[in-house]
Amino acid sequence: MSKEKVYIFDTTLRDGEQVPGCQLNTLEKIEVAQSLELLGVDIIEAGFPVSSPGDFTSVVEISKAVNQPTICALTRAVEKDIDVAADALRFAKHPRIHTGIGVSPHHMKYKFNATPEQIVERAVAAVKYAKKYVEDIEFYAEDAGRSENRFLAKVIEAVIAAGATVVNIPDTTGYCLPDEYGAKIRYLKENVKNIDKAIIATHCHNDLGLATANSIAGVINGARQIECTINGIGERAGNTSLEEAVMIINSHKRLSLETSINTKRLYPTSRLVSTLMRMPVQANKAIVGRNAFAHSSGIHQDGVLKKRETYEIMNPKQVGVNESSIVLTARSGRAALKHRLTSLGYKLDQKELDEAYKEFLDLADKKREVHNDDLMALMGKTARHDRKIQLESLQVLCGKSAIPTATIRLKYEGQTWEGTDTGNGPIDAAINAVKTIITTKTTLEELLIHTITRGSDDMGKVHVQVESKGKVFYGFSANTDIITATIEAYLEALSQVV
Repeated sequence: MSKEKVYIFDTTLRDGEQVPGCQLNTLEKIEVAQSLELLGVDIIEAGFPVSSPGDFTSVVEISKAVNQPTICALTRAVEKDIDVAADALRFAKHPRIHTGIGVSPHHMKYKFNATPEQIVERAVAAVKYAKKYVEDIEFYAEDAGRSENRFLAKVIEAVIAAGATVVNIPDTTGYCLPDEYGAKIRYLKENVKNIDKAIIATHCHNDLGLATANSIAGVINGARQIECTINGIGERAGNTSLEEAVMIINSHKRLSLETSINTKRLYPTSRLVSTLMRMPVQANKAIVGRNAFAHSSGIHQDGVLKKRETYEIMNPKQVGVNESSIVLTARSGRAALKHRLTSLGYKLDQKELDEAYKEFLDLADKKREVHNDDLMALMGKTARHDRKIQLESLQVLCGKSAIPTATIRLKYEGQTWEGTDTGNGPIDAAINAVKTIITTKTTLEELLIHTITRGSDDMGKVHVQVESKGKVFYGFSANTDIITATIEAYLEALSQVV
C-alpha cells in the first residue's frame, strides 16, 4: 500500500520565537533555518514581517539562505501586512503568504466586533489580495477549535474558491479533545465542496497537553500538513512537537503516512534550538529529552540488555542519539552492573559479581546515581588500565585582558611532546593544546564538573565522555585544580582511543 505524504510546516522561527526570552537575531535564525532545511521540513514559517524591522529582515535573509523548503510569512487579513510580507519574500525560491482571521464567536464578537458575513468578506478579500503576489496562499481560521463547524465550513469553502491552496484549522487555545478535533477535520472533508483543491493543515497548541494528539487525530481524519515546532516550544504551553508528530507517523505503519524528515537529525536540531533560544529541554521530553532512552529500573535494564525492543519502540539511532543509556541507581539489577563493569574492563565471575553487587547497593542507597569513577573506587582501582598518555606539566595563562593560552607537556609513545594553543577559556585552551599533540579524530560529547567538598579549596571531580568512530569512551579525574582534573579525565578517555 502506497503511503500518503504529510507535509511538515515548521513554525519555530515564528510561533516558537514568541516564547518570552527566546528571541533570536537574524544570524541565529538563518542557522536554525538551514538546520531545518537539512532536517527535511517542507515549509519554514520564517516570521511575521510587518511586526518589526527585525522580523522583516530575517524573512528576507532566510529567503536568500534556504533553497528547498517553502518560505512562509505570516500576515493578518490586512492589505498592508500582505504588502510587507510579499516584499519580504521577494528572494524566496518557493514563497507562501499565510493570512487569516478569527472565526470563533469569541473572536468575531470581542476581537473584531464583526458579523459572520463581514468575517467571510474579509477572509475572501485577504486571500484574493495575497493571490496578486504569490500563487501559494495559506489561510488560517484562527480559533477554529472553538468555532461552529457549519460556519467554519462556509469560511473554508469561500477562501478556497478565492484561491487558498492550504487551509489551516488552528486549535488556537489548545481546548479541543482529540476526538473532537479529528471530527472537525472530518466534517470539513465531508462538507466543503471544493476541499479537494486545498491541503488541510493542523495547528494545535498545548494548553492541555494535547497538541500532538490533536495533530495526529487531524491527519488520521484527512489533514495532510502538520504545523509544529522543534521541542514543542511556542506561545504559552507551546505547540505541537515536530519530533513527536514525525516519530508517531514513522512508528505507526498502519497509518500509511510518511514525511520527508531525516529523523537522524532530530536530536542535533533539538540541541541547536535549545542552545540558541536558551530554552532547556526537559529531561523526560519524548524523543529528544535526556531520559528518553535512559533506563534505571533493574527489570527494564535487564530487558533492554537482552533485547532493546523489550522496552524501546524506537532505536535511539533513528533520532540521532548514539545509544540507550543504562543509569545505575539503587533500582538497578545485577545485569546492569555487570554490563557497566564489563564496559570498564572488569571481568567478574558470578561470585565476584554477587559481592560487588552488595557493595554497589550500599553505595547506590547513598547516591542518586552511581558513576564510572564510583565503580572503579568500588572495585579497588583508580583507573581501568595504565594510561597511554601521561600529563607531565600544564601551564595556563588567563585573565580579564588576556587571551586564554595553555602550554602542555605530554608523555606519549615513549616520547615527550609539547603543545600550545588558545581557546575561549582556560579549559578550552588546555583541550586545544592537547589536540595539537593527539590528532586522532574524536568528539567531546560531554564534560561534567562537580565539587566534592565545600569552600575555596574545593576538590572537584570531572567526568568526560569522548566519541570516536561510533564508540563512546569515558574519563574521570579529581583535583583541587579543576583545569588539571579536566585534562586528566580527557587524557584517560583519549588513552582508550589511541
